[in-house]
Parts: sequence; C-alpha cells; structure tokens
Amino acid sequence: MDERLLSPAVEASYFDGRTSRLYRVTLAVHDGVAQVRGEARRDSPLGELRVSERSQRALRKVTFPDGAYLEVRDLAGMTALLHTTGHSDSWVVRIQHSWRGALAAAAGTLALVGLGYVYVLPVAADWLARIMPPSMEHQLGQGVLALLDQRVFQPSRFSDQRMAELTARFRQLQPPTGGAPDWRLVFRHSRIGPNAFALPSGDIVLTDEMVRLLKDDEAVMGVLAHELGHLHQHHMTRRVIQGAVVTAGAAMLFGDVSSLLTTAPAALLDMKYSRDAEREADDYAIAMLRHNGIPLAHLAAVFEQFQKLEHEHGVQMNAYLSSHPATDERIAHVRAAMRQ
Repeated sequence: MDERLLSPAVEASYFDGRTSRLYRVTLAVHDGVAQVRGEARRDSPLGELRVSERSQRALRKVTFPDGAYLEVRDLAGMTALLHTTGHSDSWVVRIQHSWRGALAAAAGTLALVGLGYVYVLPVAADWLARIMPPSMEHQLGQGVLALLDQRVFQPSRFSDQRMAELTARFRQLQPPTGGAPDWRLVFRHSRIGPNAFALPSGDIVLTDEMVRLLKDDEAVMGVLAHELGHLHQHHMTRRVIQGAVVTAGAAMLFGDVSSLLTTAPAALLDMKYSRDAEREADDYAIAMLRHNGIPLAHLAAVFEQFQKLEHEHGVQMNAYLSSHPATDERIAHVRAAMRQ
C-alpha cells in the first residue's frame, strides 16, 4: 500500500467493542498505520483492519482485531482515503456498482439456471427416481389418487365382470424385455372425459370414458401398455421431483412459501410429460404389443381417435390430449413402426 499521509482526516464514530459508548473521532493513515484521534485514541497497522464493502447508502465499517470498530458516514471521504492507501473493491463489489456488470451477472445467472433446468435437473431427477424407495413412491401415488377421488373422480360405472375382463387381458400380456414394474389397474368414472395415467405407486388409472371412446379392448391394451411404459421409466416420479425442485427454488428466490404450498397439489395434478417421455412410453407400448402379437394398428387407432376428438371438440375438452401432445407426430411414429 501507498504510505502517504491522508489529509484531511475522515470523521467517524468509534466503539470500543466492550461498551455501547460512542466516541467521536477522526481517521487518518500515516506510514501504513491507521490513526484514530479525538475522544478515543489508537493506532493499528492497515493489514490488521477489515473494511466493509462499499454501498451507495450504508455507512462504511472499519473493524479492529479486538472487536472495536469505526462507523464512517462520509462515504466519499472514506472512498478517497481508501484509494490513497491502494485499497480496491473486490470484483463482486465492482460488478454491483456497474449497471453493465449487474446486467451481465443477471444474464449469466439466468443462463446458468436455464442450463441447469434443461440438462442437469432431468438427469438428477432420473437418478433420484430410480433410487427412491418403493414405499415412498407408493405413498406419493396413493396421496395423489386420494386427492383425485375427492375432486375429480367417482366410482366406476362398469360391472365387476367388465373390470375383471380388462384386468385379466392386460395381465396376460408379457413385457417386451425383462420384468414389468408392479402395477394395479384402477377404474374410475371421470367428469373431465377420457383419461388414463400411471401414478408412482404403480396404479394405472383408466376411466370409463376412455374405454367407451375406444370401443376396442386391444386398443385399450395399447393405452395401458403406454402407461406401463411411464411406470417402467419412472416418468411421474421424475416429474414430481423436478416440480419439487422448481417449487423450492422459487420459494428461495421469492420467499413466498405459503402461496407455493397451496398451489402445489394443483400443479401435481396438472403434471405434463415432456415430448421425450411420451416417445419413450410410445416405444414401450409398440414393443409390448409386438411382443404379444397384437397388431400396431390398434395403437394407431387410439391416436387417430384422439385426433378426431381433438378436431371435433378441441383439446380443452380432453385432459388426456392436453397431457399427451403432438398427436399427428405420434400417429406417424406408430405407422412408421408398422412398416418395419
């Protein structure tokens, strides 16, 4: 540091760290030593002092090794004093006081968060989903089903015989490779139209409206195979984990935990799969139908029926369509598989 005398001295308030008494003093530097003069007197080498970061409004604080400290309200004078000693702000402080630096830092943070959301979070969620104890997945799925039964579903209108027939038919099918995840077919009557989805607990929910829409048990098998594919890949668990991370991150950023908690159940029910997840589930269904000798035309007919319903009524009337996008693309994918 430069050891020149600082003149004039900077007015400050001195606290000895043992009592609450305020001493009115001045601070100057000579030969590398900070000199406190006035109602209190002490000298201390500059290397032993700790200076608070520069701020536009907050006073500057100079702390001594024994806990005593100075408070300086003359920010411009303190900045000039520090400059003559060779003291410089850290790069973080310089960025904070530069609109260009602050803008660049904000852009970098957003880019980092975006890359983490797109690339890191899905990989981490997949790993966590695969090591999650089955008991936790079961509890999660049962909680969602209970919530749906309160708000959306009613008991199925099908006879016990009809439900048993569809369950037995699906149980006859063999998984395409290895063992299939544990599953349970659950029938419900729905106020929101045709739907089918798999919960982390292994429950595959099938609505009466979906069965009536397809009018073909082999097509129903295609839908169930697709949902079994979601179970096989732990898609719902992965989405729940990602949603929880985003919710926690938003709470940390905005501090409004209470409102996030109240909207979490609705967000969970509205969980949408990515295009890649849908393609994985479709590929699983294609492989499973082929493995069991069921023509893929039945699966194509499922998507064609969805497409027809979409054109007639719009996706807002069909929850299954809203959570399973790109019907045209999926039809083309199945038809391409049929030609192989």
